[in-house]
Amino acid sequence: MEYNSQIQNRLKRIEGQIRGVLGMMEEGKDCRDIVTQLTAIRTAVDRSIGLVIGSNLEHCIQDELKNGNSPDKVIQEAVELLVKSR
Repeated sequence: MEYNSQIQNRLKRIEGQIRGVLGMMEEGKDCRDIVTQLTAIRTAVDRSIGLVIGSNLEHCIQDELKNGNSPDKVIQEAVELLVKSR
């Protein structure tokens, strides 16, 4: 499966945020500021997970339909991944 540049760019931004938090810790910044940044990172990761699952689901459903199969199993797997990611 190919991952588009949108997902890759999100992950690069998250990487930058993590580096920023590490820098904040090294500088001894206030814990409230660090927690705020970590919360933003968690939200960004959650959204990235949703994009990856959504893209994969769309791709897998199209494959199942092309092969004449029901996409029910693929949809169930996607739901399980979403639940697991929480």
